[in-house]
Amino acid sequence: MDNLLSIVTFIPALAAFILGVFLRGEDDAAQSNAKWVALFATAATFLVSLFILFEFDPQNTGFQFLEEAEWLMGLQYKMGVDGISVLFVMLTTFMMPLVIAASWNVKIRVKEYMIAFLLLETLMLGVFMALDLVLFYLFFEAGLIPMFLIIGIWGGANRIYASFKFFLYTFLGSVLMLVAMVGMFADAGTTDIEQLLSHNFASETFKLMGLQIIGGMQTLLFIAFFASFAVKMPMWPVHTWLPDAHVQAPTAGSVVLAAILLKMGGYGFLRFSIPMFPIGSEVLTPLVLWMSAIAIVYTSLVALVQEDMKKLIAYSSVAHMGFVTMGIFAANQQGIDGAIFQMVSHGFISAALFLCVGVIYDRMHTRDINAYGGLVTRMPAYALIFMLFTMANVGLPGTSGFVGEFLTLMAVFQVNTLVAVVATTGVIFSAAYALWLYRRVMMGDLIKESLKSITDMTIRERVIFAPLVLMTILLGIYPALVLDIIGPTVTALVLQHDTALGGFDNAARLSLN
Repeated sequence: MDNLLSIVTFIPALAAFILGVFLRGEDDAAQSNAKWVALFATAATFLVSLFILFEFDPQNTGFQFLEEAEWLMGLQYKMGVDGISVLFVMLTTFMMPLVIAASWNVKIRVKEYMIAFLLLETLMLGVFMALDLVLFYLFFEAGLIPMFLIIGIWGGANRIYASFKFFLYTFLGSVLMLVAMVGMFADAGTTDIEQLLSHNFASETFKLMGLQIIGGMQTLLFIAFFASFAVKMPMWPVHTWLPDAHVQAPTAGSVVLAAILLKMGGYGFLRFSIPMFPIGSEVLTPLVLWMSAIAIVYTSLVALVQEDMKKLIAYSSVAHMGFVTMGIFAANQQGIDGAIFQMVSHGFISAALFLCVGVIYDRMHTRDINAYGGLVTRMPAYALIFMLFTMANVGLPGTSGFVGEFLTLMAVFQVNTLVAVVATTGVIFSAAYALWLYRRVMMGDLIKESLKSITDMTIRERVIFAPLVLMTILLGIYPALVLDIIGPTVTALVLQHDTALGGFDNAARLSLN
């Protein structure tokens, strides 16, 4: 099928255009129509995207389904996917119908709400498919706008503060990336990502303002991109926007934020930092590994003292993204395999946990952990689902959460044993906060009068959770579904990275450890 990537990318945008132009009115019929159009469009996007997955050749480590055309002022519209990006495309198209279905109870500005999510899907897909720097940057930054509106309009009581904090943190981080892109174009003479991956940026050490820059231009470019991707992940200590954004965002907004938007940071490291600036990456790897380890331990401890369920899960996400950055910058096969697997797995598990919070929030309109207790007697199906995803979040063997954490820890152990030991304590802390949350919400006697009439999950809610349950267990039992797709591309990436480091001054690098 010609232009398959563009078709998948712009189906949601077309549906948003149809809603914006042709749908009128705010009555119940118009609201219902907006929901059904959005659900149909996202479902169609997922079905069409399956053709990408089925026709994708994992043994081909280059970009596939390439589309090229002249665009604006001589710029190239270039799209393609490889073994890394294809999974993020599938994760996005898989999650969005569930996000729309989870938004069925929205009553305020329903049309605009659905348009925001449809446009957001197009922009997220564009990030994972773009093979031109300018195109990537436009998709990457434009995605902030729908999420800013989703939090700011349909969020909680403190939504304005949270939406502006989200926007400013992520936008300001990307300003340096834009400057770096201009420098890359000046040096390489192209914005084509495929060509830039084979371009050797200067790595000779020089002095800048009295400081010795080991790794030269590569280190400076790495730092500029790191500023953007680290905020997007988010990494400690630039993570503080995430808990506020999660707490104030509507349930569907939290799901998209955790399941897909955070993955853009990890994807950026894999697409730009490691392959394009290998020496710059190597110079700063010790710093990134320790930042990741601190994030895992610190945010896990912070999660332990939270009284808001969403905030607890948000801090949990920061901790789990620490495993991702550790795996990526271990820069070996196990580490990058584990990081990608962890991102895909976290997409399912974190989405399910935020949906679990949404189920009881819709009934009780509070996320305060102390407001609950003993729900297992009234909501047995919900208790089972919540327990499954709690254990998956902890990393229980047999769930997808185990595979990614295990691979990344094994990889980091080969690179820096002490970092691996510190990070492993995060597994213990995650069990502490996750089981403590489950104990307080679900177990014990049902003594609160307000909870005695609470109802179990509806058919719609069970249908939403079913595919997430399936994928969490399936990937836990048979991780080769992911690893076979990414394996050859990751092997090529690691080989390229190791080859580029062949001439690097080991003495200078080791002096930084």
